[in-house]
Amino acid sequence: MKLASKFYLVVIFAILYIPLIYLGYYSFNSGKTMIDFEGFSWQHYVELFENSRMLVIVINTIVVALLCGLFSAVFGTLGALGIYSLKSNRQKNSYLVGNNILIVSPDVIIGCSFLLMFTFISKQFGIDNIQGFWSVLLSHIAFSIPIVVLMVLPKLYEMPKSIIDAAVDLGATYPQVLSKIVIPYITPGIWAGFFMGLTYSLDDFAVTFFVTGNGFQTLSVEIYSMARQGINLQINALSTVLSIFVIVAVLIYYVINTSKLKGEVE
Repeated sequence: MKLASKFYLVVIFAILYIPLIYLGYYSFNSGKTMIDFEGFSWQHYVELFENSRMLVIVINTIVVALLCGLFSAVFGTLGALGIYSLKSNRQKNSYLVGNNILIVSPDVIIGCSFLLMFTFISKQFGIDNIQGFWSVLLSHIAFSIPIVVLMVLPKLYEMPKSIIDAAVDLGATYPQVLSKIVIPYITPGIWAGFFMGLTYSLDDFAVTFFVTGNGFQTLSVEIYSMARQGINLQINALSTVLSIFVIVAVLIYYVINTSKLKGEVE
């Protein structure tokens, strides 16, 4: 049984990582195809870092992702607190159903809905070039908020109500209870929501494709446009750089988390 489970894990990891290794391998190809490896070269990395347009798009993507994670964490936390504070279970369930519908809805439908909304606003209020940075950011925040709600709500339900009752009995005001007890207790859920919002924003293509404008691009849409024009090994170089960045970030998080756990044990 153990051998079978190990074999299963090896197969799964192979399926996940072999394409990334394949991309990284050909990013060092001196040729321009992914058929034959003609020789080792940094050519495509040099071209990538000399491509000022691509660097601007990378910055755009990171800024949108960070702002999306921040604002979705704030509004999602407020939404979770609002649902948690409701007295009626029927009302709670109604809001949760509405929240979950947004999560399971296809990205194409959400993207099309945002496109129609921004087009309507543009025509009604005479706003030109509404599709760009703000339309992408608002759309990303909107579809990330329900995810944050689901990250924060379980932490709220885990929190013993006796802590809040004790704080109120000792004279704490509700703002003090919120800032001194509730927020610190649910902080892990808030951070989880922040990183989920950031990840979804970085990863999103379908919604961004509908709401972005000619003057603003994100990596997902740009890579799609480049891939449609044929093989470009700059995509391989960019994918390799991003993969290395993610691996380093995960390792740093792992080291920090491990050192904290060791400190708590000691």
